[in-house]
Amino acid sequence: MVTLQFTRHLFAFFPHLAEGQVQVQATTVAQALAALEALAPGIDFYLRDERGRVRHHVQIFIGNERIRDRRGQTDPLQPGDTVWILQALSGG
Repeated sequence: MVTLQFTRHLFAFFPHLAEGQVQVQATTVAQALAALEALAPGIDFYLRDERGRVRHHVQIFIGNERIRDRRGQTDPLQPGDTVWILQALSGG
């Protein structure tokens, strides 16, 4: 299992993630995001564009390392890893 952690502003749209983390079975970041979408339908729209690439305002880290593959999210995950999903806020 890997742990996915989120920024708090996503809770407004996905209140069932309000604990701030979920655990999923995944061996790549792409699998983790697919598992997250199954738990929180619609969240993928906030994280990835229509081509499946991580959106510019979203950063994903495995532990302290930013993922390298923003297009396919093929970065490998190991059991016990923590994946941080951070989304910048903008507006005016």
